[in-house]
Amino acid sequence: MQQMREPSASESYFWPSVWAIVLHVLVFGMLFVSFAFTPELPPAKPIVQATLYQLKSKSRATTQTNQKIAGEAQKSAARQTEVEQMEQKKIEQEAIKAAEQKKEDAAQKAEESKKADETKKAEEAKKADEAKKADEAKKTAEAKKAEEKQLADIAKKKSEEEAKKAAEEEAKKAAAEEAKKKIVEDAKKKAAEDAKKKSEAEEAKKKVAEDAKKKAAADAAKKKSQEASRKSAEEKKAQALADLLSDTPQRQQALADEQGDEVAGSFDDLIRARAAEGWARPPSARKGMTVVLQIGMLPDGTVTSVGVAKSSGDGPFDASAVAAVKNIGRLTEMQGMKPSDFAPYRSFKMTFTPEDLAL
Repeated sequence: MQQMREPSASESYFWPSVWAIVLHVLVFGMLFVSFAFTPELPPAKPIVQATLYQLKSKSRATTQTNQKIAGEAQKSAARQTEVEQMEQKKIEQEAIKAAEQKKEDAAQKAEESKKADETKKAEEAKKADEAKKADEAKKTAEAKKAEEKQLADIAKKKSEEEAKKAAEEEAKKAAAEEAKKKIVEDAKKKAAEDAKKKSEAEEAKKKVAEDAKKKAAADAAKKKSQEASRKSAEEKKAQALADLLSDTPQRQQALADEQGDEVAGSFDDLIRARAAEGWARPPSARKGMTVVLQIGMLPDGTVTSVGVAKSSGDGPFDASAVAAVKNIGRLTEMQGMKPSDFAPYRSFKMTFTPEDLAL
């Protein structure tokens, strides 16, 4: 709130001076009006002359008295005129003085008003400056607050980003640990499976070796048995031939018929046995398969042709049977047969199964 300013000494006397001046001006105006409307009096001299004229007929005393009265009246009029002139001069001087005082008061008032305006302007400027400073301070505070808020937001965002990054790193680390753990577990599991497979492979290999050993032993025994059977058949054949040569013709014929049937049966077995020796079992060979082969031979026992008369339905097995018979090459045991006994073997059919070839 603006503080009330105490009036100065000049301001305290201003309004009374104004009222005094106004009052004097009114008085002066009234006097001027009264002088303007007052009728002009005849000059003093004519009055005196008139008086003197009228007193000619009177006594000397009366004349002197009249003269004395006229002189007093003239003096009184002169004094009145002088008083009025002095009063008028005084009024004029007071009016001049009042005008000068008014002018001085107006100048002082103008100076004071100027000073007041300057003071007011200074105060207003000061207030404006203070308001500007306050506004600038407010703006500075707001800017500082905004900057602090921005820095706080940046710090918060950075903290959140660091926390997020740390969480991601932790997740990656956990995932890496989990992956590493899984790799180790998979490696252990694979090692166990490999060990198991290796053990199973070794067992299988051992079993295969044992089976191969057993099969080799069985094959050796079989081959030995077949060889013994072949030798026994050859011995029987030789014995039969000897008997044919040593006995009577009837006896020889009977023995020849009997031996022919036996020899035919033994040659079928011999062909199967020799084919089994050179047979390579295909993976597709199964029990129950049957293939009929058309075989051609010469009298000296040479196999000339082998073909499939009736397929088993499995090409690899049929081909393996054909190859096994071709691998026989020649049966020397058939060289001494009679043409009538050999005739069925010039071109004949034989049935083979995996069991026949696996003898």
